[in-house]
Amino acid sequence: MNIKRLSWLTFACASFSALFSLTLLSFHADISVIALPLALVFTLALAFFSIKKLFSEKNLFMISVFRELLQYLPYVLLVAFVFRRAGEYGTPFVLDVISVLLWLLASATTLVILHFLNPKNISKVSDEWADFVEKLKLERKNPKNKSFVKSTVREVFSWIDALVQAVFMVLLLNIFIVQLYEIPSESMVPEFLIKDRVVVFKTLSGPKFPLSDVGLPYFKKYKRGDIVVFRNPHYANDRKSEVRTFLSQLVYMCTLTKVNLNVDEQGNQKADPLVKRVCGVEGEQLMMQDGILYARTKDSPDFKAVEDDSAWATWNLNGVRPGLKGGIRDFPLSEKDYAELLKVEEERRNLNLEECAIESKRIAAEFKKLSGSFAGIKKGSLNVSDEQLNVYSLFINSNYFTAGLLSCENGNDWFTAFMTDWCGKIPDFGGDLYSEANYRLNLMIKLLAGKLIVRNAELYVSGSSDAALQSDSERNSYLLAAQNLYMYVMLLDLRNMPIFPANDENGNPRYIPEHCYFMMGDNRFNSLDMRHSYDRWNTKLSPADKYSVTYMTDMAPQYVSRNRMLGSTSYRFWPLSRAGIPGNTGR
Repeated sequence: MNIKRLSWLTFACASFSALFSLTLLSFHADISVIALPLALVFTLALAFFSIKKLFSEKNLFMISVFRELLQYLPYVLLVAFVFRRAGEYGTPFVLDVISVLLWLLASATTLVILHFLNPKNISKVSDEWADFVEKLKLERKNPKNKSFVKSTVREVFSWIDALVQAVFMVLLLNIFIVQLYEIPSESMVPEFLIKDRVVVFKTLSGPKFPLSDVGLPYFKKYKRGDIVVFRNPHYANDRKSEVRTFLSQLVYMCTLTKVNLNVDEQGNQKADPLVKRVCGVEGEQLMMQDGILYARTKDSPDFKAVEDDSAWATWNLNGVRPGLKGGIRDFPLSEKDYAELLKVEEERRNLNLEECAIESKRIAAEFKKLSGSFAGIKKGSLNVSDEQLNVYSLFINSNYFTAGLLSCENGNDWFTAFMTDWCGKIPDFGGDLYSEANYRLNLMIKLLAGKLIVRNAELYVSGSSDAALQSDSERNSYLLAAQNLYMYVMLLDLRNMPIFPANDENGNPRYIPEHCYFMMGDNRFNSLDMRHSYDRWNTKLSPADKYSVTYMTDMAPQYVSRNRMLGSTSYRFWPLSRAGIPGNTGR
């Protein structure tokens, strides 16, 4: 490499940079207008100090300036690339491709030039350049030529220069190769505890240039059991939020996971990105009941238990090994609570629907007798809202609800329909274990609520006081049983999941699309994952029953496209006592 060739290479580099700058032209009055001036001014400075001052005027003092500008060129152009796409309006995909190609060309020529500007290789360019650089180095080392102020300033700037370049180098590494993450929650206990730190390899997962769809191709095909890091689909994916996320991630990367500025509009920390396990893959339809994950495909139309899922799904944290238990902050259920949960499930599975129908009719007939002998004045029509039929409200306000039934003209008719309308109408669930289980659970709750309402009515009809009502042993035994049912309903959306993706309107199965995946946390009772929405609403426990009780739900399963997935966890490097390759090490 001689000076002439180096000058032509520099001209090519400046040309690529100038063309790149032109692709950043914006006509919008927002932050995107900064991009073109930033890239163009830097390009002109590079051309001025290299082509004009160094190569034309042969001012050898410009060698160090030229080298410094070259070192920053790829980073400045990348920042300009982000600014152009940080505005209110995006850029066409074709323009993104052209910008990225020009950035790559400018960066590649920069690396070649820097290789020859290295003090070890500069002699290949020119002996004169090599002698000048060596002479300059000796002069700076000579104590006679040293000024305390100048040397201090030079030292400070060299440290700042090294720090800034390290920051940008970390940025590129984190975007395209590898990134460090700190586990923020206990959703993956016992595999990961809070403050665990993991390395995520990203190259095979198709990383993209910031705020664009241009990047490396996808090589990674995830399989069930992989632990992945992905962008949280619950948050907005608009340009403004993406810019905020990119900037917060930049700070997060450069502080080695120490500072996380990724907050929402209210200032709350975003759960983004997420770390979860792949539990469902493309071509599958899923369902979870009683903690067992089921799957079926077009080739295997019957739901079958996913045996692998039981290897990592954790329902009872009290059973984890002692070495991990001390690092767990929250135990959602005690051993006793978990036993009660299993008891409710066993009772539901063994519920005899014929006997249940007979008991429902008996309860309705008993209330009819009590309603007929009620001495109070009956007036008005009863309108029961879904909120009144909420499991919690139905039991906690059972005395007021009973009083309303007794004092309204249609109270008995409504209660009879509530208890018996389902009789003789049991649907065929066709292998839908989730819907069948909720149907049975709904009947269990209605039976208990019916007994409680009848007991309340007996006490009201007999003229018992409120104090006698509250202290009645039979009534309190029903309320005690209601606590276990209510606890189970509170955990329902964590323990179970409806068929997903849901069947079409004709009942035909739909499957997870190509290149999409379904993720859950291992700690199933403490994981807001792809099963759930971040909102809650009141809904029927069993839509198959016109008079179903209701409950608060956040069940809204969704899959995640691979373009939202950042990579898989490759290695846990902290704490050292549990360092290793994640997978199923929590056991």
